[in-house]
Amino acid sequence: MQSGKPFLGICLGLQLMFDGSTESGGIEGLGIVSGAVSEFDRLKGLPVPHIGWNSLQERQQSRLLADNKDQRFYFVHSYRATPSEHNKDWVLASSHYGEDFVAALQKGDTYATQFHPEKSGAAGLALLKNFFKSYTEEEANPAPVIRQLEQQHVNGTSQGLAKRVIACLDVRANDAGDLVVTKGDQYDVRDKGTAGTDVRNLGLPVQLAGRYFVEGADEVTFLNITGFRDFPLGDLPMLEVVRQASEGVFVPLTVGGGIKEFTDADGKHWSALEVASEYFRSGADKVSIGGDAVVAAEEYRRTGQKTGTSSIEQISWHYGAQAVVVSIDPKRVYVKDPVQCSHNTVKLKQQGPHGEEYCWYQCTVKGGREARDIDAVQLAQAVEALGAGEILLNSIDADGACSGFDLALIQAVSDAVTIPVIASSGAGSPEHFSQVFNNTKASAALAAGIFHRQEVAISDVKSHMAADGLPTRT
Repeated sequence: MQSGKPFLGICLGLQLMFDGSTESGGIEGLGIVSGAVSEFDRLKGLPVPHIGWNSLQERQQSRLLADNKDQRFYFVHSYRATPSEHNKDWVLASSHYGEDFVAALQKGDTYATQFHPEKSGAAGLALLKNFFKSYTEEEANPAPVIRQLEQQHVNGTSQGLAKRVIACLDVRANDAGDLVVTKGDQYDVRDKGTAGTDVRNLGLPVQLAGRYFVEGADEVTFLNITGFRDFPLGDLPMLEVVRQASEGVFVPLTVGGGIKEFTDADGKHWSALEVASEYFRSGADKVSIGGDAVVAAEEYRRTGQKTGTSSIEQISWHYGAQAVVVSIDPKRVYVKDPVQCSHNTVKLKQQGPHGEEYCWYQCTVKGGREARDIDAVQLAQAVEALGAGEILLNSIDADGACSGFDLALIQAVSDAVTIPVIASSGAGSPEHFSQVFNNTKASAALAAGIFHRQEVAISDVKSHMAADGLPTRT
C-alpha cells in the first residue's frame, strides 16, 4: 500500500486495516484506518453472524462501485467497524444492520470491502472487473452477460439485509454409480413405479447449480446423501462436483453429508476439521453438520462443558462460526398435556391425530430413521453455544407435502437462538416463502423439489416476496 500499488482487501482484509479488533480477546490491527472492530450488538435482537445480501449507502464516488444501482452484496461476518469523524475520509460505503457499519473503504488505489465480491453474483463480478482493469468510459460498464444478470438479480426491494432464497440439491449415487440430484418424500428418494425402485433422478448437480445461479438463487446447498458419507474423503466425485460448481457459481456454496471424524480403510484417523477442510479447498463456503451435531449437543447438555473436540467446535475455531451450519431433522411428537412433557412444546393450530393440542419436535439422526431424546429447541441452543453460526431447520412431517413450512417449528427455534435460521421442508408455492418470512424470524428459506421439477421458478418466489414488501434480492 505504501508503494502505491493497487490493493483490494476482502472481509478480514478490511478489518485488519483498522487499529484493532475485540475478537479473540483483542487483536492489534495495522492502524491504517482509525477505529476498532467489534461484534454486532446481539441485544438488538438481530441474528449474528450477519449473513446475506445487504445494500450499500455510498459515501463518496469511486470507480469500484461504478453504476451501482441499489445493488446488494453478500456479507458474512460477526464483527464490524463503524463510521466516524475520524475515518470518514476512508469510508467509501456503509451498510445497515441494526446500526450503520463500514462496508467499503477507499483512499487512492487502496480499497477494501467487508462483503465478498467473489460471492456477490453479477454485482461482485462487476466490482472486481472495475478494480482489475484501467478505468475508462468504455470499461465503466460491465460486460453484456454481467449487465444482463445484474438487471435480473441485484435491484432489490427496499434497503437492508434481504431475506435469502436457497436452492438445495440432494446428491447421491444412483444404482449405476452416477451422482445425481434427487428428492424424496419424507426422505424416501426411490421411485415406486412399475419401472422399478431406482433413485429418483432430477438432474446433474453441477448443471442444476449453474442454472440456479443464473435464475437468481441467493445460495446453493449440496447435501451428499450417498453411502460415501461414511468415508467422505474417498468421495472424490462429490469433491469434484464442488470444484466444478465453484468455477461458475458466484454465490455461496454449502456442502453437507459426512462432516465428521472417521477412520479410513487403511486405519488412518481423520478429524472432522480435516474432512471439512477438503470441502473448503474444493470451493465450499460453509459445511453442514447433521448427526454428529446431535451427539455433540447431547454431550454438551449432559456435562455443560465444551471439550473443543466436537466437529462444530473444531471447524468453528479454525474457520469461524459463519462456516458452520447445523442441519436439524425433527419430527412431531403429539402430547395432550405439556406440563407432563420434559421437552419444549408448542400449541398447535390444528389438533393431532387423537385430539392433541400440543407437540414437541423430536430430533432424529440417520436420515430420520433414529429418534433421540432431545428436541429441536434444545439442540439449536446447544449447537449455538458450541459455535455453530447457522441452523438449517428441516421438518420430516412437512417434507414433500408442498403445503407450506412448519411455521410453529420455525418460530420456536428462531425465537430460541441468536444465530440465523434457514427454514426448510414443505415449500410448494411462492406464497409459502412470504408466509415464513412474515410469520417467523427465519433469515432464509430453502426448497428443492419444486425448483428441480420447475413447478415454481425462483424468480416467481422473489417477485412474490418483493410485492409483499419483503427485502429481496430480485
